[in-house]
Amino acid sequence: MPIALADSDATEALGRLLANTRPPIAAVHLHGDLGAGKSTLARALLRELGVQGPIRSPTYTLVERYPVPGGEAWHLDLYRIGDAGELDFLGLDGDEAALWLVEWPERGAAALPAPDLHVYLAQDGSGRLARLEAGTAAGEGWLAAMHETGRLQSVSADRP
Repeated sequence: MPIALADSDATEALGRLLANTRPPIAAVHLHGDLGAGKSTLARALLRELGVQGPIRSPTYTLVERYPVPGGEAWHLDLYRIGDAGELDFLGLDGDEAALWLVEWPERGAAALPAPDLHVYLAQDGSGRLARLEAGTAAGEGWLAAMHETGRLQSVSADRP
């Protein structure tokens, strides 16, 4: 089911909903072209989880780590990665991470944990379209929890 996101506020609302329904340990692969809203969604999710201070884009650092309930959130941007082997030098052993947010995950291939949730974002006129797909049983539970809140439909707004 495509979710219409009228503006960046709606993209942020989706990020907050993801934060409020997430399983204790989760990996999210964020898909979409440049400017599709991946970082906007990730920042809103992290902010909702209580991250204080600046939330930097990992475009040049490749990974930013933030304390969240249950451990750390790792926000990765793999756009500049040429080979998945480059991830070996980032010290990503996975035991510390309660949440993985990975932009451009296709560039990390098998070096990443299996995604519980795929979030596909695309520009659509002045807004965006989102599509969420479970990758694991935990992801299926996550999607079910989002539907149960009844707030998923409120994130999607009709555009003028």
